Amino acid sequence: MTFELRLYRDELEARAGVLDLAAAAAARVLYVVDGALRIRSGGSAACLSANSAWHGGAVHLSAGHAATVVLRWELVRSAAEPANVQGPAAASTLVLRAPLALDAAQPWLVRCDRVDFPPRGEALTHTHRGPGIRCLLHGGIRIETGGTAHAYQPLGAWFETGPDPVYAAAAPHGPTAFVRVMILPRELLGKSSIRYVKAEDLDKPKSQSYQIFVDEPVELPRI
Repeated sequence: MTFELRLYRDELEARAGVLDLAAAAAARVLYVVDGALRIRSGGSAACLSANSAWHGGAVHLSAGHAATVVLRWELVRSAAEPANVQGPAAASTLVLRAPLALDAAQPWLVRCDRVDFPPRGEALTHTHRGPGIRCLLHGGIRIETGGTAHAYQPLGAWFETGPDPVYAAAAPHGPTAFVRVMILPRELLGKSSIRYVKAEDLDKPKSQSYQIFVDEPVELPRI
């Protein structure tokens, strides 16, 4: 069954920015890049500061005392039309969309984490157990996969299939970080999804570090 993973960038003006998001997605993840976000969902409320994330369904968003930038991932059926949501003093933009061939009868999880590199850090050639969309937070990164290489700047986004080998090289000046959402087999709950391609890389020191925000089972629509 074909699904899509979509990444939106939501921008809310300080104090006045509001967005209402319906429960149209099989999974929805919000990550606050800048500012602060008030969230109301299912009778509960929460506040998110920069570098924090939330996972859920229908949600009402409002900005705090500063302009707020949010990255929003949604896993939807591929037939669903993308929408650039508008709200009072707020707007959203579709940044990237990617098709996913997922078996709805199999158990899956959604993971949101952040990957940090020191200057000149690298992720040695590797694969993952599932697909996902990444978005650069700061610094710079070069991604090599499928015989091509692309460089990304802050808020640049890219898709990785999972099984296709990837090599990543961080910029030489200052730290680099990106945040990502992946759809993974549920058996990986609480476990790493990375596999190094070259045997000689298994025992080499790894320069990247991880911060996990969301690691939760997700139910895909079966119809």
